[in-house]
Amino acid sequence: MNNMDFCPERDGFVSVDPYKLTDLNPFSKIGKEWMLITAKDDKNGANAMTASWGGVGVLWNKPVAFCFVRPQRYTFGLTETQDTVSLCFLGEEYRHTHKIFGSESGRDTAKISKAGVSLKFEGDTPVITESNTVLIGRKLYCDYLRDASFTDTEVRDKCYPEKDYHRVYVYEIVAAYIRKQ
Repeated sequence: MNNMDFCPERDGFVSVDPYKLTDLNPFSKIGKEWMLITAKDDKNGANAMTASWGGVGVLWNKPVAFCFVRPQRYTFGLTETQDTVSLCFLGEEYRHTHKIFGSESGRDTAKISKAGVSLKFEGDTPVITESNTVLIGRKLYCDYLRDASFTDTEVRDKCYPEKDYHRVYVYEIVAAYIRKQ
């Protein structure tokens, strides 16, 4: 094991069954605190983007997380080519970090080093070690949102005036970690 390998015990985490995640209210964690969709990137080691749209639940008899990425985002190419991602939830003290991950492009910036956070890998999956909660996801399904599938055209027109629909990714949660208290 080298120093870049994510070792939950050494890095201050405990493994938890996804069904026993008691502190993962998706409405507050994703919608208000935000998450980082983190994927392997051959250029910079990894890239992450701030996301506030997504959810967790059960689909196909598996614990899953789902998230949305627009095709214009640098992370889009990574989520397309990588089989796994980590969804990393940072504490409030890292709020400023989300601004870097949400407003700068990995095409132009090594965002992880610029944000001053640490990166380790569980296999090919990058993990931000300052996270409070980490979900490792294995891609099960992806597809674009479609114009004709919207039943609420007001939402469609407000969120997609350019018709640049997100691609939805469904990830099986294959591992979950929480920071030791």
